[in-house]
Amino acid sequence: MNGKKGVILIADDDRGLREMVRQVLEYDGYQVIEAEDGPQALQSLRRAACDVMLLDVKMPGMDGFEVMEAMREDAIEVPVVVISAHDAVANAVEAIRHGAYDFLEKPFKKEALKVRVQKAQEHAQLRRANRELAQATHLSGEIIGDSLPMREVKELMEKVAPTPARVLITGENGTGKELLARAIHARSSRADGPFVEVNCAAIPDDLIESELFGHEKGAFTGADRRRLGKFERAHGGTLFLDEVGDMSLAAQAKVLRALESSAFERVGGQDLIHVDVRVIAATNRDLQDESLQFRQDLFYRLNVIQIHLPALRERVEDIEPLFLHFLTTAAVEMGQSVKAVDPAVMEILRRQPWPGNVRELRNLAERLAIVAAGDTIRPADLPIATGAAGGGSLGEDLFSCATFNEFKVASESAFLQHKLREYGYNVSRTAEELGMQRSNLYKKIQKYGLQTSETV
Repeated sequence: MNGKKGVILIADDDRGLREMVRQVLEYDGYQVIEAEDGPQALQSLRRAACDVMLLDVKMPGMDGFEVMEAMREDAIEVPVVVISAHDAVANAVEAIRHGAYDFLEKPFKKEALKVRVQKAQEHAQLRRANRELAQATHLSGEIIGDSLPMREVKELMEKVAPTPARVLITGENGTGKELLARAIHARSSRADGPFVEVNCAAIPDDLIESELFGHEKGAFTGADRRRLGKFERAHGGTLFLDEVGDMSLAAQAKVLRALESSAFERVGGQDLIHVDVRVIAATNRDLQDESLQFRQDLFYRLNVIQIHLPALRERVEDIEPLFLHFLTTAAVEMGQSVKAVDPAVMEILRRQPWPGNVRELRNLAERLAIVAAGDTIRPADLPIATGAAGGGSLGEDLFSCATFNEFKVASESAFLQHKLREYGYNVSRTAEELGMQRSNLYKKIQKYGLQTSETV
């Protein structure tokens, strides 16, 4: 046994099956770790690095689905191949719903086992490579742009990052507030600690406290086990509160207490949990606007250092380096050669208002990396909405879509943008009038890079 091909964890209460799996995989060059129940499997995952886990569904005390739920809560990213002889179809569906990579029905052949393990391991390696690429480009905190507004942002970032000061990042949707927060974290003494993000606008009001502070078993309907909150997960690192202006008043009060004392109680709990967390907050709204009902005492706690990210239209000279960066990154991720860009394309891009800011520009670059014909991106490759064809009506834009899926995306984006404008860019009211959840509308805004305020 040399384990050169990787480490496989087999969690099953059937000793005979574990022994068979061990023999097959060790002969094939893998190292095998055994666990006879769910708790033992979780202990093994936390103690040793595993490449793939084979997980039985029916185990005494803690079944396979509960193990996967615990893995998700503890952020353990190991591909799971569920194995089961009971209710195969139903278990397969449930396994995928819980995040399993694949399903293997008992009894299975040795070759089927080896193929599933190999594919799961390749999947894990691909995810790891993509994550490393993201860390090398986006998540490591690379701030692109040499315009005067961005030079000022970077200078302030370099000054504040090594300090423990809380930071409030302001700016329109899509300007890169999360990227800036990650850049601050990467340059701080906490860089080796976790960076934990909370999108306050995408979490329903009745769940935000549980999301931030965790909950005890039985705290509310559906709380069938203790769950750690974002504050605990960020211990020793940075907690990023994105769109903090959308946080409920009740949650604001609890966050304020946590910032003042560096301690809190889980929902339904009585024990005081102490944490060491640096908080960076971000918002696209004016937190001092009385109509927003944001606690001013919390605002002053968060607003120790404020960094404002300019809109893309305020840093036009950064459009070209940003676009080329996104185009290159997309090509690398897809294993393609990087396309050249006609200078006329850049001129068109510099004239656009970019209501979705950098996110909208990135989406366009990724789209063109896929659909543009030839080795050079030319004006004809641009969507009509960017003005490549001299502009056009909404109908022309929609009917120019190449596929039905593109048409659905374009029409939904245009409809939601129109409704946001109609209701004064009030996200809550727009969601109410459209009969959809605010969190769902916010996800659509993020997805399409929609404008949420008047441009100037």
